[in-house]
Amino acid sequence: MLNSVALPRPAFRRISHGRGFWIIAAAYAASLAFSTVPTPLYVLYQQRDGFPTYVVTIVFAAYAVGVMGSLYLAGHVSDWLGRRRVILAATLAQALSATLFLAWPDVPGLILARLVGGAGIGALTATATAHLSELRAVARPREDHGRAGLIATVVNMGGLALGPLFGGVFASYSTEPLTTPFVFFLVLLLAAAIAVALVPETVERAEERPAYRPQRVSLPSSARPAFFGAAIGAFAAFAITGLFMALTPTLLAQGMHESSRLLAGLASFSVFLAAATAQVLFAGLARKTQLRLGLGLMVSGLVALPVAVTTSQLWLFVAGGIVAGAGVGLGFRASVATVAALAEPPVRGEVLAALFLAAYAGLVLPILLVGIALIWLPSAWALIGFSVLELGLLAWSAPKVLT
Repeated sequence: MLNSVALPRPAFRRISHGRGFWIIAAAYAASLAFSTVPTPLYVLYQQRDGFPTYVVTIVFAAYAVGVMGSLYLAGHVSDWLGRRRVILAATLAQALSATLFLAWPDVPGLILARLVGGAGIGALTATATAHLSELRAVARPREDHGRAGLIATVVNMGGLALGPLFGGVFASYSTEPLTTPFVFFLVLLLAAAIAVALVPETVERAEERPAYRPQRVSLPSSARPAFFGAAIGAFAAFAITGLFMALTPTLLAQGMHESSRLLAGLASFSVFLAAATAQVLFAGLARKTQLRLGLGLMVSGLVALPVAVTTSQLWLFVAGGIVAGAGVGLGFRASVATVAALAEPPVRGEVLAALFLAAYAGLVLPILLVGIALIWLPSAWALIGFSVLELGLLAWSAPKVLT
């Protein structure tokens, strides 16, 4: 009897770490762009089905809930499961979300699609950031490690910026504005998944998989005041981005009688572009200087936005969004740096997880309140209430992170 011989499995031809870095950056950007592409499209669903504005905020909140749940349950599993595998799964989750948008375009389907997409982003965010850093360290060992972190941050905000722009263009010029964007991104995400499968792994998988546990959140008692200040600041910063991701078309239509989908996409695009640009331009400033500048810019933008809607000044609305967006970029980057400096390396990831959970909570609660307020209040009054709440949060957090 002949002994069976195990034949070697055919292996994919892996690409270099340097090229892998840019593939992961591109896949990360594509997923983030897809997460914001519905921004100019929500009003089209609303006009087609006749549901009130607060339903838009519920659909949007499903995305943030998916991000938070995934961040807590799966944000750390790439440490032992492998970076590439988690990024591949997260990219395919985004492709599944695009499929749901196409196959089930009613409100329950939209909620499910956003929930699945949010879960993919939650698993992707920390994993892609870590993978980019590790790939860059192998490809360019002599380069400053902070450069990879800066690129990851710019990719994050840049990807978020591109989504509303694509959505606005498709909504304005496509004959099927509720179909074409999702077909485009479905193809793009599937291509990205194939490319990700060829990227080198940077984590050596353990022979024995550790017992699963959710992400722990560790808060050093000596650093709690500064941590909570940074967390509240991140909450407020993400609430600003959530406002533009969920309600820009509604605010433009109700407050300034502007119904252009392309304009709505460009307004949201400008906010995220300003955040990414500010992070690059002011990267050389000290952390507290970035934080002071970011807080000042957010306060200025939060004052300008309700004035713009009250007086129907489109230019002031766009300018206020750009100023606030620049503040968000600087403030959030400085908050991450502040929290990372509070903890020792063994618990740094857990402390950062707490910060991200607080930040993504900012995408849910304030935006839901604004959406509900719009049932009874004009958009100007709802935006004034939002700005007052945000200014109060920033005033509370500033002394704790600047001391």
